[in-house]
Amino acid sequence: MRSFCANNPDIFHYEVEHADQIGRALQTIARVDPAVIVINGGDGTVQAALTELYQGEHFCGRVPPIAVLPNGKTNLIALDLGIHGDPIKALERIVEIAKSGLGDHVVQRELIALTDGQTTRPVLGMFLGGAGLADYILYCRDKIYPLGLSNGFSHFLTALAVLASLVFGIRARFLPQSSHPVSISLMREGQLAGRFSVLIVTTLERLLLGVDPGDSRRGNMKLMAVDQSVSALLRLVWASVFGRMGKQQMQGIHLEQGDTIRIEGAQSSVILDGEIFRASEGKPILLRSTEPVPFLRLAA
Repeated sequence: MRSFCANNPDIFHYEVEHADQIGRALQTIARVDPAVIVINGGDGTVQAALTELYQGEHFCGRVPPIAVLPNGKTNLIALDLGIHGDPIKALERIVEIAKSGLGDHVVQRELIALTDGQTTRPVLGMFLGGAGLADYILYCRDKIYPLGLSNGFSHFLTALAVLASLVFGIRARFLPQSSHPVSISLMREGQLAGRFSVLIVTTLERLLLGVDPGDSRRGNMKLMAVDQSVSALLRLVWASVFGRMGKQQMQGIHLEQGDTIRIEGAQSSVILDGEIFRASEGKPILLRSTEPVPFLRLAA
């Protein structure tokens, strides 16, 4: 990546080693008035950059379109924008688009603004996993990734461990633990409460498991919660394989939309694009959707 940028004078490249350097990087980048901002990293890097972009005011409210290269452990945001495969080839295509005109490649996406009563300012992202899903992500990060295996095989081992602990009821220190109870409130849409094996809140268009985006008038954040039971997981697998997610109501699978979502529970974790936050009794996590933000999509 360094070599490619060095050989392309149209690219202004700024490399950081730590997240706390992103503010200074964007302050410098704003001075060159870029046509497109390209973030090279996984979803956690994108989350940190988005938070600084839209709260640092480095671009005086006129932030250019954002492109994301798939170069991290998780790249859901890049995939949603049609950017996958070799990051260098993706960057070559982005440079071509910037030279020929952005045109139809600019799309609008809302962000999730998260506050938890402890952060000094909202944290912005696009994909949140909670309840059992957050526990599985943390299990993969803490127990499987250190083994040095490929991302795909690490995720496969995590799935096997989840099946062993949840479906077959096997309990062991080296397996994921049962999720904590959590309460989810949606403005105008009521409340969900219980133990969930999967909790997802996202503003991405390409939703997991083929869920239809739904009616934006009900809210820009899409929520999916799956009860912690074998039958609900089997329905989830069946519906996703046969493209039935969102086509009809299914017991144990909850699909909702909203502009404001409140998550509360005892020692329940949520992960917003790689960063961990804790929900607890009396200290809920509050999610709000932002105004639309411009992104660059490779496929027009």
